[in-house]
Amino acid sequence: MSFSTPGSPPPPQGPVPGPYAAQPSPPGHPPYGAAPYGGAPYGTAPYPAAPSPGQPVLPGRSVWTGQPEPLPPRPADVLRSPQGLATALTVLLSVSAVIDLGSAAASAYGLSLMKDVIAHPGRVDDGALAQADVLNGVAGVLQVLLLLATAVVFIIWFHRVRCNGDIFRGDVFTQSRGWAIGGWFIPVANLFLPFRTAKQIWRASTQLGPDGAHRPVSTAPVTAWWLVWVLSQILGRVFSKVYMAAESPEELRDAYALGIASDLVNVVAAVLALLFVRKLTALQNTQAAQGPYAAV
Repeated sequence: MSFSTPGSPPPPQGPVPGPYAAQPSPPGHPPYGAAPYGGAPYGTAPYPAAPSPGQPVLPGRSVWTGQPEPLPPRPADVLRSPQGLATALTVLLSVSAVIDLGSAAASAYGLSLMKDVIAHPGRVDDGALAQADVLNGVAGVLQVLLLLATAVVFIIWFHRVRCNGDIFRGDVFTQSRGWAIGGWFIPVANLFLPFRTAKQIWRASTQLGPDGAHRPVSTAPVTAWWLVWVLSQILGRVFSKVYMAAESPEELRDAYALGIASDLVNVVAAVLALLFVRKLTALQNTQAAQGPYAAV
């Protein structure tokens, strides 16, 4: 039933506008009530409500929403000079080489005594045999102490040049920076992971040509150091087992001979490590001072 009178306009369809209904917006403005303040036009959500009284707030979470707060921005990477660590390694590796030479001399003394014992049983003084054992024991303790100190400084230096290499040319690396440390502590994998990282650091630290082209630089210092170092580790472990298991003069003679070989290989490994450290440090110093492109 209609209440309209003849000739009057038809009544509006839908709900009757009330005092709080949305009104037409002025030209050029979005409709009133289209989105809350801080909503879609600004790309943010409305302000959240405050936590209720007594509601616990976990550390690292917002006091308003209880959600994790965004982490602070990561500071920009900066180059850090490896020169001081390289100098410390120069000293440690030099001292290690001297101690290895002393250990080789102690093993040579023991080898000479064992040959005398085999050739002329009973003519070798027991005091001389005891002295040979003491000399080799002291040399072994000094070698372990220097190895630990050198390993700590070397790994710190290795990680630093890895971080610098990431700044120079991060595209050459296939693993994250943490592998410059962790790669040394994984059995079996530590025979090749650090070597791969070292070659990548070497490449990243080498300047490009003036035209931006790759400049081939020999990686012989890296390869030579790594091969001899792996050999020294193998010989050292074999010598330790043979020496500890030796009981007869013949077995001790063979153990001392193996000890001499192991010590001499350690000396070569220390010298090659020293050359590798100094050369790679020089490459990074040059690139940090002159930029990524070589002058000639």
